[in-house]
Amino acid sequence: MIKIGDKLLEAAEELERDRNIPQEEFISYVCDAIVAAYKKKVPDHDVEGVRAIFDNETGEIGIFAPKEVVEKISNEYHEIGLADAQDLIPDVTVGEVLEIEVTPQDFSEFGRIAAQTAKQLITQRLREAEKELIKKEFEARKETCTTGQIERIEVISSTRNNVIINLGRVEGCMPTREQLPGETYRVGNRVRVYVLELRDTGRIPQIIVSQAHPELVRELFELYVPEIEDGTVDIKSIAREAGYRTKIAVHSQDADVDPVGACIGTRGVRIQNVVAELRNEKIDVIRFSGDPVDYISNALSPARITTVALYDDSPEMGGRRAEVIVPDDQLSLAIGRGGQNVRLAAKLTGWKIDIKSESQTGGTDKKLNAALGQDE
Repeated sequence: MIKIGDKLLEAAEELERDRNIPQEEFISYVCDAIVAAYKKKVPDHDVEGVRAIFDNETGEIGIFAPKEVVEKISNEYHEIGLADAQDLIPDVTVGEVLEIEVTPQDFSEFGRIAAQTAKQLITQRLREAEKELIKKEFEARKETCTTGQIERIEVISSTRNNVIINLGRVEGCMPTREQLPGETYRVGNRVRVYVLELRDTGRIPQIIVSQAHPELVRELFELYVPEIEDGTVDIKSIAREAGYRTKIAVHSQDADVDPVGACIGTRGVRIQNVVAELRNEKIDVIRFSGDPVDYISNALSPARITTVALYDDSPEMGGRRAEVIVPDDQLSLAIGRGGQNVRLAAKLTGWKIDIKSESQTGGTDKKLNAALGQDE
């Protein structure tokens, strides 16, 4: 037996503390690596049943191999002479198998190749353990919000970078597409993110996190609005253009609970908390309705709507379509900057929305009235 316990236990404690790998697991990796090195060093690589044992009390480690008791030795790696065996166990007989210590007196006997083998095996086992830890951590946190500290920024190109976030026992990676547009991420800042997916394509799997995913909005409302967390208010749909604007449709089965008011809170405190988390992203809280006309009208808020006509076109023609008429002074508001308001409303409701002003439809109305012989 060779005494190497102090350093081994120190390394095991450090790994358990820094990488959450149990001490017993690490010590078993070391023992396996020493056995692999021993087998690679000895001429007879087919020695079976060899194992390394670590004694916690003495801090010693030894290599043991099974050997059959024989009258005459033909293979020293598989056999032990009767006389030598009886020195260990007086009443042993030929044919019995003893576990004999074969630890080299000096571990340097393993040589450069043997040490390299041990190092490679330990590295491989630690990598496998780290992968399992990351997978377990992801399963425990997937599709939830969590808070972490930005650890570093990995610059991939002039337009792309990955923000690496310390989530406690593991790291999360936030690619460019999952970041808030225009947001400046700095090392040391704390951020709230949505745990999106596990990408297992490289040597070590990556936990992908996001600040741009619509479900982050849902999680934040559940965090700050008790009525959503306890199920009194339901979030029916979310449409988001991260960093700019979000529309969220809410509903309550309880007639005494105003779902929109519950989300906004007294003096807007609740929604202000969500907006602050999203770096001042604009949020429209919409009242859900089972009536598509009301729902579409609400979704186009803050614009005032004159009429909504619904058309159930064939899939080839675009499917469900709503033609919305608004006052002339509400047209730009209904469409929104760059079409954002109508685009989000369509995504929220699931209807394709065409918006026209009253003046744009006035000529058509006059022709229709004339054809019917009616006065305007």
